[in-house]
Amino acid sequence: MNSNSSRYISFAREEWSRLRAATPLDLDEWDLATLRGLNEEVFLDEVVEVYLPLSRLLNLYVSATQNLYRVTDTFLGKPTSKVPYVIGIAGSVAVGKSTTARILRALLAHWPDHPEVDLITTDGFLYPNQVLEERGLMSRKGFPESYDVKRLARFVSDVKSGKPEVAAPVYSHLAYDVLPGETKLVRQPDVMILEGLNVLQAENGGQRDVPGAFVSDFFDFSIYVDAEDANLERWYVDRFLALRDTVFQDKDSYFNRYASLSTEEAKKVARGIWAEINGPNLAQNIKPTRERAHLILKKGPDHSVRTVELRKL
Repeated sequence: MNSNSSRYISFAREEWSRLRAATPLDLDEWDLATLRGLNEEVFLDEVVEVYLPLSRLLNLYVSATQNLYRVTDTFLGKPTSKVPYVIGIAGSVAVGKSTTARILRALLAHWPDHPEVDLITTDGFLYPNQVLEERGLMSRKGFPESYDVKRLARFVSDVKSGKPEVAAPVYSHLAYDVLPGETKLVRQPDVMILEGLNVLQAENGGQRDVPGAFVSDFFDFSIYVDAEDANLERWYVDRFLALRDTVFQDKDSYFNRYASLSTEEAKKVARGIWAEINGPNLAQNIKPTRERAHLILKKGPDHSVRTVELRKL
């Protein structure tokens, strides 16, 4: 463990794994296979050494926060209210945010104090493609200005305020668009995980008429999944190739036009998208939010977590 003058305490993976204590592993290989993202090699040993200690830490934080709300309600003479614990997960395209979110959701739901865990992605809060096209933002999809920040902030605020039912829009990666009229209902879970590129931002993307509070203001805990830029680009290209051979083959896929590309052509297209969109968005908007996270998971070239950095209280 390295504790210096920085805001974080840094743990090598082996050091971090000892903090698991007696936390049981409730997942098996079949469970993990359903949680992995495309082209992401996550094995049970990483779940044991990285994610179980993290789930233990979060369980302690959730329990402490729930108790604080009970104490406050008792002091105020109010009936005990249920306030969801909100966790934000940020990071670049292709870094594995979704896999991290799904694994944490599965692990946290096994703790008896908070069995109801919801997972929401911010993709549903992107403006529909028609709106993006009208505003000339299709090539900026994923940048802060491509999101309905006002709607996203209102959604998280409503969840955090304990509203009985809050609707989140649904996004289709096949259609590459928000699905009109489709929603996912969030009904006062014990924990809600919100995963997305820009969830830690403290800016509104230049948009007007947005609330003074930012999405991250409603987080109880936040995680940034980190990796070197060169690795991120390589993982993105590899994922693009995998999608070319799978999802892009569907005639209803927005990216079906890439299905017949040769490997070299597909690599060229993927690198171009990275250079024009994902790379600049990472440098300008995503990476600058890393130091706002309570915890940073730093991955090595093989996609496995090598170090964990926990922000000092």
